[in-house]
Amino acid sequence: MPTLLDKPPVTAAEKTYLQLRRAIVEGQIPPAAKLSEADLAETYDVSRAVIREAVGRLEGIRLVERTANVGARVVALSLEALAELYQVREALEGMAARLAALTMDEREVEDLHRLLVHHRHSIKDSETYYQEDGDVDFHYRILQGSKNKHLIALLMGSIYHATRMYRVQLGMAGPRIARAFDEHHHIVDAIAHRDAELAEMLMRRHIQHTRQEIESKLLAQSTASKAKLA
Repeated sequence: MPTLLDKPPVTAAEKTYLQLRRAIVEGQIPPAAKLSEADLAETYDVSRAVIREAVGRLEGIRLVERTANVGARVVALSLEALAELYQVREALEGMAARLAALTMDEREVEDLHRLLVHHRHSIKDSETYYQEDGDVDFHYRILQGSKNKHLIALLMGSIYHATRMYRVQLGMAGPRIARAFDEHHHIVDAIAHRDAELAEMLMRRHIQHTRQEIESKLLAQSTASKAKLA
């Protein structure tokens, strides 16, 4: 099934955009960092015009914001932004899980089971539960399984990449790893049994739990920063 995630880059501008987006999502360029066209052009060995285009596209998906007298900055990770993002995500991904239970065929459901087996092996000796984007991302697979083009377009825009920014930089660790994996497993079971109502409820609950985990880490970071300044 064709996806809305990026095709292989065919131009320098597209390649630079994808590299910058990944660097921001994974924290190589940290939240709230100021973006210098000159520095980025040197780092990525492209013209400032290419950087300007890439930054404009990143602003369009809300990973970058532009303010007067400051210029372009990476968005900050905050409790307020997290709350707004996850309110929308809970509603839309809950709907995606409901639709997936009604529309995914047997092969797609079996592929979901195999994906979880892959995840179980990858996190067995890990301290985090990190998922690459695209087909190896559980949530991406559920979204594609909804087969609702409007819903896919909504979630694959700024919501998907902003969500990944929080998940990658403040994602699951410790006891939450096992709980999150179990939650994924229960969602797939509900989809396999064509229980749309249960699939939606479980997905909403899973996203609520993830939000609580990220909130606690943001609060801990804020407390630590204030202690250093005291």
